[in-house]
Amino acid sequence: MKRKPRTVMSGTGSRRRRRRLRDAAVFALLRGTAYGLGTGAAGLFVYWLQSYL
Repeated sequence: MKRKPRTVMSGTGSRRRRRRLRDAAVFALLRGTAYGLGTGAAGLFVYWLQSYL
């Protein structure tokens, strides 16, 4: 027996894709913030260290 091809995607697939994209965007934002804070803290530490040398 031949299967009929699916012509309409279910609504949950689109919702899952949007959620996955949103989760990836949030993760990238948090990761960028963490890298920025770490770089800033390292820069301030080096600046503070140079003032004592």
